[in-house]
Amino acid sequence: MSTENDKDPKNKPWLNPADLPDGAKSESREESQEDSYFSEDTNELYDSIDDDSPEMLVQTLELQVAELRDRELKAQAELENFRRRILRDVDQQLKYAAMPLVTDLLDVLDNLNRAIESAIPGSSTEGLVAGVKLVQQQLVNVLSKHHCKQIPGVGKPFDPNVHQAIAQQPSGEHPAGSVAVEHSTGYTLHDRVVRPSMVVVSTGPVS
Repeated sequence: MSTENDKDPKNKPWLNPADLPDGAKSESREESQEDSYFSEDTNELYDSIDDDSPEMLVQTLELQVAELRDRELKAQAELENFRRRILRDVDQQLKYAAMPLVTDLLDVLDNLNRAIESAIPGSSTEGLVAGVKLVQQQLVNVLSKHHCKQIPGVGKPFDPNVHQAIAQQPSGEHPAGSVAVEHSTGYTLHDRVVRPSMVVVSTGPVS
């Protein structure tokens, strides 16, 4: 049996705030902004609740609980996706953080290679050239240790993702579409190209 206290809308927290009298609406203005929190089916049940119908009340509350549980699961899934995305972004940033340093070190390596190539053969420079070669090889090993590796060049099929063609020429040694000459060695850091190889592409034997 219902009482006057039971008929007071304020004592029915399950009711839709939009259905409250004007006085109650003004006291719960913030709650009224959430009148679309539940689905239309749940809101329709709000209108059909009878004080003497506990079955309807239980059905409405169960529906609310189900909807809130569904929202909770969706929020947890969104939070987990956000966490994974942040971890992936951080991992990518750490993985390629050395890219600027590697780029600068490759310029140093190029200069060492040029020094070796331009050295004049002779007993007076043999020790100096050997020392430069030692430094050059040490630098290559350090770069490789940190996942910076040379891009395969001469004899390999031309790959526009890692090779930059500067010319084409006939070649009896290399098949058409492969790298015939490498003018500048390219490097990758992990799976990202630091700089492409500058190559000449073979057009095949002279017909």
